Amino acid sequence: MPKYSIYSICIVFLITGTLFSQNPKKTLHTKFTSEKIVIDGKFDEASWKDAEIATDFLMTNPDNGKPEKSERKSEVKIIYTNEALYIAATLSDNEPSKIGKELALRDNFVTADHFGVLINGYNDGQQEFRFFVSAAGVQMDCVYTENNGEDFSWNAIWDSKTTITEKGWVIEMKIPYAALRFPSDAKQTWGINFYREIIRDRQQFTWNLINNNINNEANQAGILEGIENIKTPTRLFFIPYSSQYINANDSQKTTGEFKGGLDIKYGINDAFTLDAILVPDFGQTAFDRVELNLGPFEQQFSENRPFFTEGTELFNIGDLVYSRRIGGNPSLNSELNANEVYVENPSVVNLLNALKISGRTKNGLGIGILNAITNKTVDEIRNIETGETRFVTTEPIANYNVFVLDQRFRKNSSISLINTNVTRNGDFRDANVTALAYDLNTKSNSFKVSGDYKYSYVNDYQSLENKKGYNTSIYLAKTKGKYRYGGGAQYVSEDWDNNDLGINFQSHYQSYYGNASYRILNPTKIFNSFGVYFNAYSEFDNRTTRIQGANLSLQSNFTSKKNDFFNFGINIRPVTIYDFYEPRSDNNERFLAIPKSFNSFFYFSSNYNRKFALDFNPSIGFVDEKGRIGYNFFVSPRYRFNDHISLIYSFSYNVQKNNIGYVDDDTSLNEIYMGRRDRTTFSNSLTSKYTINEVMNINLSVRHYLSYAEYNRYYTLLDDGSLQINPIYTTNNDISFSTWNLDLSYSWWFAPGSQISILYRNNSFISEFGTTLEKNYLDNLKSNLNDSVLDHIFSISIRYFIDYNSLKNSSLSKTFTKPKEKIHF
Repeated sequence: MPKYSIYSICIVFLITGTLFSQNPKKTLHTKFTSEKIVIDGKFDEASWKDAEIATDFLMTNPDNGKPEKSERKSEVKIIYTNEALYIAATLSDNEPSKIGKELALRDNFVTADHFGVLINGYNDGQQEFRFFVSAAGVQMDCVYTENNGEDFSWNAIWDSKTTITEKGWVIEMKIPYAALRFPSDAKQTWGINFYREIIRDRQQFTWNLINNNINNEANQAGILEGIENIKTPTRLFFIPYSSQYINANDSQKTTGEFKGGLDIKYGINDAFTLDAILVPDFGQTAFDRVELNLGPFEQQFSENRPFFTEGTELFNIGDLVYSRRIGGNPSLNSELNANEVYVENPSVVNLLNALKISGRTKNGLGIGILNAITNKTVDEIRNIETGETRFVTTEPIANYNVFVLDQRFRKNSSISLINTNVTRNGDFRDANVTALAYDLNTKSNSFKVSGDYKYSYVNDYQSLENKKGYNTSIYLAKTKGKYRYGGGAQYVSEDWDNNDLGINFQSHYQSYYGNASYRILNPTKIFNSFGVYFNAYSEFDNRTTRIQGANLSLQSNFTSKKNDFFNFGINIRPVTIYDFYEPRSDNNERFLAIPKSFNSFFYFSSNYNRKFALDFNPSIGFVDEKGRIGYNFFVSPRYRFNDHISLIYSFSYNVQKNNIGYVDDDTSLNEIYMGRRDRTTFSNSLTSKYTINEVMNINLSVRHYLSYAEYNRYYTLLDDGSLQINPIYTTNNDISFSTWNLDLSYSWWFAPGSQISILYRNNSFISEFGTTLEKNYLDNLKSNLNDSVLDHIFSISIRYFIDYNSLKNSSLSKTFTKPKEKIHF
């Protein structure tokens, strides 16, 4: 299609959408108070008596737009001081004994009733800070954006108190301005909405209606007026922490290690915040779910380090940052010569410090800067015959930087500029990536156009050739109504590479894709929700025009009147495709022909309101080749003993019969060898929690994973992508990998922002090659639990939150300001 035609369609979409109007917005007025407000859930201060009331909530799910019942009326009041916003909510319930009160870790909703306040200090319809409290008093908070949804890795420091009454339940909240972002205007106008969930009926309500016909939640908030001339205090917080680790295993003596560091949070103004970590300690983050990886691409892990997950929505724009690169594996691997062994061979680069600055101006310009420095990493190698020692630098001192400009406009659109840069000391590889991204929506959110253009430049190691590449895409869609559809295209050049600070698996391709869907917006006699979704995708190699991806999928999901969820569908690969990555050839020049395929799946999730609930997900797939089949079985029962104790067990069993994959190559003969293999994978996990109260938890997480592959025939890969039986190649490539992880932790939030955590962790992994594979599941489990392979770690960590204003006003601070008096301790 000519370029001018695409842009003409975009313009038509944007103009057409302006003809529609939004739902009217409710407005709530608040008042200033100088009275001290105690967060006790009583609302007995005089300031609450004449505060304006927000009421008449409307259902968002399942019956969108239906008014709340009079016997379940919701009433919310807001007042403010120079320090914080205060919220008082009275939630009537004609059956208070049925109010859900399950306790849980922070940021876990579980089976409980909830109330939330959704705040947008810029009233730009694109980002909200959301604060929720359960009827059991558990806090949840997140940053919401239209592109990324709710990010619960963000944690603010705020106060709340809930009380169950004879007529329902009440919530009192204090949200400091330090937890929000807003302009420095004398007169503020904020976007605001209130949320209520009645869990026993799976009903959700908001004060200002969120119309499910519109694919934009934040733009449907109400208005908060009345905040004027606030004099916010200095936003400076210190979080010192210290940790003690004890490490033990069967091969070395028990060792201890002490760590200490400091987090700093500083409000540059009411809109921008600086976060910094000095001497970071991530020793208690969740374990990685490592798997046997037989494919051509690295396994991607979740980010579990709080600094790189909290408040990072700006840095996620453009999908250029994979923060596990920072403090990840060294960029080079040293090699041993004859008679050499490793004395030190660090597998992880040490992070020295990191900081991020983020915020948004009153004109909607978001600015984000993230910078991190990692230490030099060196292998120590000794010759066991001569005793000589040599040192090899596998990673020099490196600087990682991300810079983002994000301009929002019209309350639903944005244009962003993103730059990532990695600079390594010396002759090591450097990289720079720049991207322009846009997300344009019509005024009524009926249509959208989004896309990007990304450019990468890699200054490679020493004399290796430098690379320049690009990656661009465009997507057009109808995003409103029962019927929705969209389509797009992407082009990726051969030398596109953002892997120094991002993650990318493929290059040199172009793709075309489309989708269409139908959904009901209100319940019927049979369904609470129902939807049908169709997707089509095709992908072509740029150099040869061979098709390397093709998929058609059709699926449907629905929620029954008993709130059980069902999902089923089919996926079809209708043509033979050509995989340029599995052969692992230089510059991805060789390819493997992949036959047509068909697979189907079914997923069932019962209503979690019941004490016993079940997730069940079988699937099966067939490849157009004799005996080549795969199937998977997943089941996960869960049981809630009471509001304090619950247990979840998950079991997965996966089999791939006659799968084809790379095994070896012979560069002297220019031959690549592929193997036909049977692969079996077991995964068992158990999670349990005992929540003592809303600030104290004991948690258990256990996982055992076993996967093995047995090869039964070898082939030589031919130039046309087909395979020829190779009777000469006889190397045994059978492989198995198993791992065991156990975390038992205790956590106590003894003050706002302050925590004591105790963790016992043991883990092991076993890799086997050749004919000695241990395939019996129970025998493998016993081997993983053998003391000879288990590592044990016991750690205690203390974090303490210090507000500069409290420190400044403390008696100790006053003592230090008296120059003529002696200080006695």
